[in-house]
Amino acid sequence: MEQICQEECQVDQIKLEARRDQLSCSEDWQWWDWVAPDSSSMNSALRDLEQAFPEMQYWLSKIPEAESNYLSVRYFNGTDAVIFGSFLYAVKNEREDQRRDNQMFFYVDKFNLVTLNLDDNTRGIMKSGERMQMLQQCTQAREGMFVLFRAILHYYHVGMDHFEMNLRDLERRMESRNARTLMDQILVARFELLYWSNLFIPYTELMAASREAYLQEITENRFYQQLQYRVERMECLFQHYEKEIDTLISIDNAISGVRGNEIMKTLTIVTSVFTPATAAGAIWGMNFENLPLIDKTWGVVLVITLIICSMISMYIWMMMKGWTGDLLKVKSAQSSAREKRDRGKEEPR
Repeated sequence: MEQICQEECQVDQIKLEARRDQLSCSEDWQWWDWVAPDSSSMNSALRDLEQAFPEMQYWLSKIPEAESNYLSVRYFNGTDAVIFGSFLYAVKNEREDQRRDNQMFFYVDKFNLVTLNLDDNTRGIMKSGERMQMLQQCTQAREGMFVLFRAILHYYHVGMDHFEMNLRDLERRMESRNARTLMDQILVARFELLYWSNLFIPYTELMAASREAYLQEITENRFYQQLQYRVERMECLFQHYEKEIDTLISIDNAISGVRGNEIMKTLTIVTSVFTPATAAGAIWGMNFENLPLIDKTWGVVLVITLIICSMISMYIWMMMKGWTGDLLKVKSAQSSAREKRDRGKEEPR
């Protein structure tokens, strides 16, 4: 069993096992599901595919150098469209599962869907009763491609469920106590969302490429529409969570600004209140012989009394100006709001 890393954002590569399956999902098209996990088996698979499908030579030549997402639409006979490329995605079945990266290569023409290095988990999903019935209803290989990519989108929904769970926990902690480390956690959430949104970009490109390849004849296709609507659902999720994270960052910045203002105001009040004491200490601390009241036994008491009265007068004057009351009011309002919320939770409904 692979060791699971405790860091949430670390990704493991999926270990594939060599296989070559050919599925006749209907009388009209076939699914070639091949796996080549190492360089030797990959070279052998590419040679065999080139012999079986000479028209795939251009696609097969791109596979060894494709390390990222790649998508192309070609018309080898001038009429029928062919879509091929590589596709990066993450496998994640449960919310607590660690996501794992995989790169799949695919080719689809009118009668054949070829996938190279599809992961075992997705293969198991495609061979379930629900997906097999959908594949048998497909009349062309491109419809099978839509069913396959719609199944892969399941991992994105699971990833967004896990992301939402962490985001809600972050919001609760931010509401109860906005610690300094929360900004770091917000940035971690933003990078997590950025990871999934970057993986989702090929779906947007795939939908555009499908319309480019098949024009109006595909827009009314049931399997294309099912994939399109699921893609739109994911786009709505990404847009919502991006706005939500931006809101959290704005709230954290606003709270930090308010706290900074309160700190500066407190320091200003303390400095102002102790200004008379500082001035008196500076004056009566001078090395002069003829200072007022310095030779009187009650002079120290009088000076201290004058200092305390001056400090009290300074505080009363600032309080009458409204420069000190806001600090106490903010803390009082926060305490009362927290008490009301706690009482509301305790009351039975």
